[in-house]
Amino acid sequence: MRDSRIVDFLAELADRVPAPGGGATAALHAAQAAALLGMVARYTTGDRYATHAETVAAVTAETDALRADALKLAEEDAAAFTVVADAYRLPKGEERSATLARALAGAAEPPARVAEAATRLVELCELLLPIANRNVVTDVAAAAEAARAALTTARINVEVNLGGIAEERLRAELGARVAGVDAAVSRAEQVTAAVREEINR
Repeated sequence: MRDSRIVDFLAELADRVPAPGGGATAALHAAQAAALLGMVARYTTGDRYATHAETVAAVTAETDALRADALKLAEEDAAAFTVVADAYRLPKGEERSATLARALAGAAEPPARVAEAATRLVELCELLLPIANRNVVTDVAAAAEAARAALTTARINVEVNLGGIAEERLRAELGARVAGVDAAVSRAEQVTAAVREEINR
């Protein structure tokens, strides 16, 4: 997926195939948020920003890593959902039920990790916002909005799998991993609101 042209990925997304789907899209939202923050960080360098150089360098390195991780999660999500689709094709019975439960648990893992990554990206938006080069401050808001989309899209892709997971402990664990999404979304919205207030003064 990481080597696909955008036009080819979108055509595949629009096609009648099991994957890629919403989970991969959530991961790509996160990747875009990370890339935007990386760009803002790279514009926030030089003598003018020397007092924040250590923070900016750390943000640059972390967002580069998060961008790579998110792309990997997009691929993992597509692969995991293909396993789910294959499980649904098995003849009905105990073996199918067990195989499907395992596949659904596997399919919930990538979007759960996307939600965790997106939460961290919102934190990095908050960290970068007050020190960022003001010429690219709107890109901090764009990153926050991309992270918000990643959060809500990832959560729905976790939740859709929970009903088919028989193990109560695992269901609870996955649910807990997306329990903070609303709070992170609110924080992302606050970043965007702060940027809008600044540019509309």
